[in-house]
Amino acid sequence: MASALTKQKGALRKAMRATLANISTDEIQAQSRQITRTLLALPEFQQSTSVSCFLSMPSGEVDTSGVVSAIFAAGKKLYVPKMVDKDHGIMDVLQIFGEDDLRTLPSGQWGIREPDLEFKGKRRPSVLSGNAEPLDLILMPGMAFDRSLSRLGYGKGFYDRFLSSYNAALQGRQQARPRLVALALREQILEAGQVPVGETDWKVDVIIGPDGIVS
Repeated sequence: MASALTKQKGALRKAMRATLANISTDEIQAQSRQITRTLLALPEFQQSTSVSCFLSMPSGEVDTSGVVSAIFAAGKKLYVPKMVDKDHGIMDVLQIFGEDDLRTLPSGQWGIREPDLEFKGKRRPSVLSGNAEPLDLILMPGMAFDRSLSRLGYGKGFYDRFLSSYNAALQGRQQARPRLVALALREQILEAGQVPVGETDWKVDVIIGPDGIVS
Protein backbone atom coordinates (compact mmCIF):
# COMPACT_ATOMS: atom_id res chain seq x y z
CA MET A 1 0.00 0.00 0.00
CA ALA A 2 1.35 3.40 -1.04
CA SER A 3 2.31 5.79 1.73
CA ALA A 4 0.66 9.19 2.08
CA LEU A 5 3.89 10.82 0.85
CA THR A 6 4.00 8.59 -2.24
CA LYS A 7 0.37 9.47 -3.03
CA GLN A 8 1.04 13.20 -2.59
CA LYS A 9 4.03 13.04 -4.90
CA GLY A 10 2.08 11.01 -7.45
CA ALA A 11 -0.76 13.53 -7.47
CA LEU A 12 1.60 16.46 -7.94
CA ARG A 13 3.49 14.68 -10.74
CA LYS A 14 0.20 14.03 -12.53
CA ALA A 15 -0.81 17.68 -12.21
CA MET A 16 2.63 18.88 -13.36
CA ARG A 17 2.63 16.57 -16.39
CA ALA A 18 -0.65 18.12 -17.50
CA THR A 19 0.66 21.64 -16.91
CA LEU A 20 3.94 21.07 -18.73
CA ALA A 21 2.23 19.40 -21.69
CA ASN A 22 0.36 22.67 -22.32
CA ILE A 23 3.46 24.87 -22.59
CA SER A 24 4.38 25.60 -26.20
CA THR A 25 7.84 24.90 -27.59
CA ASP A 26 8.28 28.62 -28.32
CA GLU A 27 7.48 29.49 -24.69
CA ILE A 28 9.90 26.87 -23.37
CA GLN A 29 12.62 28.23 -25.65
CA ALA A 30 11.97 31.84 -24.55
CA GLN A 31 12.08 30.88 -20.86
CA SER A 32 15.18 28.72 -21.41
CA ARG A 33 17.06 31.62 -23.00
CA GLN A 34 16.34 33.85 -20.00
CA ILE A 35 17.27 31.09 -17.53
CA THR A 36 20.55 30.55 -19.41
CA ARG A 37 21.38 34.28 -19.26
CA THR A 38 20.73 34.36 -15.50
CA LEU A 39 22.82 31.24 -14.89
CA LEU A 40 25.78 32.53 -16.91
CA ALA A 41 25.81 35.73 -14.82
CA LEU A 42 25.83 33.76 -11.55
CA PRO A 43 29.20 34.13 -9.73
CA GLU A 44 29.13 30.42 -8.81
CA PHE A 45 28.92 29.55 -12.50
CA GLN A 46 31.61 32.00 -13.56
CA GLN A 47 34.01 30.72 -10.90
CA SER A 48 33.34 27.03 -11.58
CA THR A 49 35.68 24.74 -13.51
CA SER A 50 33.72 21.46 -13.46
CA VAL A 51 29.97 21.46 -14.05
CA SER A 52 27.42 18.67 -14.25
CA CYS A 53 24.46 19.57 -16.46
CA PHE A 54 21.48 17.45 -17.47
CA LEU A 55 20.84 17.03 -21.20
CA SER A 56 17.22 18.02 -21.60
CA MET A 57 14.30 15.89 -22.71
CA PRO A 58 12.77 16.73 -26.11
CA SER A 59 9.90 18.60 -24.37
CA GLY A 60 8.49 19.64 -21.01
CA GLU A 61 11.56 21.06 -19.32
CA VAL A 62 14.24 23.76 -19.63
CA ASP A 63 16.32 23.39 -22.81
CA THR A 64 19.94 23.19 -21.64
CA SER A 65 21.60 23.29 -25.08
CA GLY A 66 22.64 26.93 -24.59
CA VAL A 67 24.03 26.16 -21.14
CA VAL A 68 26.07 23.24 -22.45
CA SER A 69 27.52 25.36 -25.27
CA ALA A 70 28.45 28.08 -22.77
CA ILE A 71 30.21 25.53 -20.53
CA PHE A 72 32.39 24.43 -23.44
CA ALA A 73 32.96 28.01 -24.67
CA ALA A 74 34.19 29.04 -21.20
CA GLY A 75 36.70 26.18 -21.13
CA LYS A 76 34.95 24.40 -18.27
CA LYS A 77 34.69 20.64 -17.95
CA LEU A 78 31.22 19.24 -18.67
CA TYR A 79 29.80 16.14 -16.98
CA VAL A 80 26.40 14.65 -17.79
CA PRO A 81 24.23 11.94 -16.19
CA LYS A 82 24.45 8.31 -17.25
CA MET A 83 21.81 5.81 -16.09
CA VAL A 84 23.78 2.83 -14.79
CA ASP A 85 20.93 0.73 -13.37
CA LYS A 86 17.45 1.90 -14.41
CA ASP A 87 15.66 -0.72 -12.32
CA HIS A 88 17.27 0.47 -9.09
CA GLY A 89 17.50 4.19 -9.91
CA ILE A 90 21.31 4.31 -10.03
CA MET A 91 23.18 6.90 -12.10
CA ASP A 92 26.70 8.25 -12.44
CA VAL A 93 27.99 11.44 -14.05
CA LEU A 94 30.55 11.16 -16.87
CA GLN A 95 32.75 13.68 -18.65
CA ILE A 96 31.95 14.89 -22.20
CA PHE A 97 34.89 15.98 -24.36
CA GLY A 98 33.53 18.82 -26.47
CA GLU A 99 30.77 19.56 -28.98
CA ASP A 100 31.74 16.76 -31.38
CA ASP A 101 31.53 14.18 -28.58
CA LEU A 102 28.19 15.65 -27.50
CA ARG A 103 26.72 15.44 -31.02
CA THR A 104 27.42 11.71 -31.28
CA LEU A 105 25.77 10.71 -27.98
CA PRO A 106 22.97 8.16 -28.46
CA SER A 107 19.47 8.75 -27.08
CA GLY A 108 18.57 6.83 -23.94
CA GLN A 109 15.51 6.80 -21.70
CA TRP A 110 12.88 9.54 -22.32
CA GLY A 111 14.78 10.63 -25.44
CA ILE A 112 17.66 11.99 -23.33
CA ARG A 113 21.14 11.64 -24.85
CA GLU A 114 23.56 9.66 -22.69
CA PRO A 115 27.29 8.93 -23.04
CA ASP A 116 28.71 5.48 -23.45
CA LEU A 117 31.08 4.43 -20.67
CA GLU A 118 34.06 4.73 -23.03
CA PHE A 119 35.37 7.51 -25.28
CA LYS A 120 37.97 6.70 -27.94
CA GLY A 121 38.77 3.36 -26.33
CA LYS A 122 39.24 4.69 -22.79
CA ARG A 123 36.89 4.81 -19.81
CA ARG A 124 35.35 8.22 -19.40
CA PRO A 125 36.18 10.03 -16.15
CA SER A 126 33.32 9.27 -13.76
CA VAL A 127 32.33 11.32 -10.74
CA LEU A 128 31.48 8.36 -8.48
CA SER A 129 34.61 6.40 -9.36
CA GLY A 130 36.77 9.27 -8.13
CA ASN A 131 38.82 9.62 -11.33
CA ALA A 132 37.13 12.90 -12.26
CA GLU A 133 37.70 16.38 -10.88
CA PRO A 134 35.33 17.33 -8.02
CA LEU A 135 32.22 19.07 -9.33
CA ASP A 136 31.68 22.73 -8.48
CA LEU A 137 28.07 22.88 -9.67
CA ILE A 138 25.34 20.35 -10.39
CA LEU A 139 22.62 21.77 -12.64
CA MET A 140 19.52 19.75 -11.83
CA PRO A 141 16.23 18.99 -13.55
CA GLY A 142 13.00 18.20 -11.77
CA MET A 143 9.28 18.04 -12.25
CA ALA A 144 8.54 20.76 -9.68
CA PHE A 145 10.29 22.93 -7.11
CA ASP A 146 9.04 25.23 -4.41
CA ARG A 147 10.29 28.42 -2.79
CA SER A 148 11.61 26.51 0.23
CA LEU A 149 14.00 24.85 -2.30
CA SER A 150 12.32 21.44 -2.22
CA ARG A 151 12.49 19.35 -5.39
CA LEU A 152 10.10 16.82 -6.90
CA GLY A 153 11.93 14.48 -9.26
CA TYR A 154 10.50 12.13 -11.85
CA GLY A 155 9.92 9.33 -9.38
CA LYS A 156 12.91 7.02 -9.84
CA GLY A 157 15.21 8.60 -7.22
CA PHE A 158 18.22 8.85 -9.56
CA TYR A 159 19.46 12.23 -8.32
CA ASP A 160 18.72 11.61 -4.63
CA ARG A 161 20.71 8.36 -4.66
CA PHE A 162 23.53 9.89 -6.70
CA LEU A 163 23.82 12.90 -4.37
CA SER A 164 23.89 10.71 -1.27
CA SER A 165 26.63 8.50 -2.76
CA TYR A 166 28.65 11.44 -4.05
CA ASN A 167 28.34 13.40 -0.82
CA ALA A 168 29.58 10.39 1.17
CA ALA A 169 32.55 10.01 -1.18
CA LEU A 170 33.39 13.72 -0.91
CA GLN A 171 33.26 13.60 2.88
CA GLY A 172 35.65 10.64 2.81
CA ARG A 173 38.06 12.73 0.73
CA GLN A 174 37.41 15.84 2.84
CA GLN A 175 36.18 17.74 -0.23
CA ALA A 176 33.38 20.30 -0.35
CA ARG A 177 29.95 19.48 -1.75
CA PRO A 178 29.04 21.15 -5.05
CA ARG A 179 26.29 23.75 -5.25
CA LEU A 180 22.97 22.28 -6.38
CA VAL A 181 21.30 24.59 -8.88
CA ALA A 182 17.84 23.78 -10.24
CA LEU A 183 16.82 25.07 -13.67
CA ALA A 184 13.04 25.49 -13.74
CA LEU A 185 10.34 26.83 -16.00
CA ARG A 186 8.03 29.43 -14.44
CA GLU A 187 5.27 26.83 -14.20
CA GLN A 188 7.52 24.47 -12.24
CA ILE A 189 8.19 26.89 -9.35
CA LEU A 190 5.53 26.56 -6.64
CA GLU A 191 4.98 28.35 -3.35
CA ALA A 192 6.93 27.22 -0.27
CA GLY A 193 5.70 23.94 1.19
CA GLN A 194 3.84 22.78 -1.92
CA VAL A 195 6.35 20.08 -2.85
CA PRO A 196 6.02 17.03 -0.56
CA VAL A 197 9.40 15.73 0.65
CA GLY A 198 10.72 12.78 2.62
CA GLU A 199 13.91 12.13 4.55
CA THR A 200 15.89 10.96 1.51
CA ASP A 201 14.85 13.87 -0.74
CA TRP A 202 17.59 16.41 -1.39
CA LYS A 203 16.80 20.11 -1.45
CA VAL A 204 18.62 22.38 -3.90
CA ASP A 205 20.68 25.45 -2.99
CA VAL A 206 19.31 27.74 -5.70
CA ILE A 207 16.48 27.69 -8.24
CA ILE A 208 16.92 29.66 -11.47
CA GLY A 209 13.72 30.46 -13.32
CA PRO A 210 12.92 32.91 -16.13
CA ASP A 211 11.96 35.60 -13.60
CA GLY A 212 15.13 35.38 -11.52
CA ILE A 213 16.69 33.43 -8.68
CA VAL A 214 15.07 31.69 -5.69
CA SER A 215 17.52 31.02 -2.87
